[in-house]
Amino acid sequence: MEPQKMLQQMINFNKYMFDNTFNSITMFQEQMERMSNMFLDQATGMPEEGKKAVTEWVKSYKTARDDFKKVVEDNFKKMEEFFAADKFK
Repeated sequence: MEPQKMLQQMINFNKYMFDNTFNSITMFQEQMERMSNMFLDQATGMPEEGKKAVTEWVKSYKTARDDFKKVVEDNFKKMEEFFAADKFK
């Protein structure tokens, strides 16, 4: 098998595994967000400041998760471009 083709398959496999794992984590976090919102709606004794802190915490996780995915996708793209160079043919 050609080394370049093998490298491309390895990159594709790793990207596929990352995407699947990331999607699973995203689904888990979204479920936890729904549970947190349900808890906050029913927690009458919790101060508004606490509810706001939890809401901001969830937003922070979403932002960090999206930023992480973007960085990983950019690096996969860089790897694909690097290994597509003529020096590996």
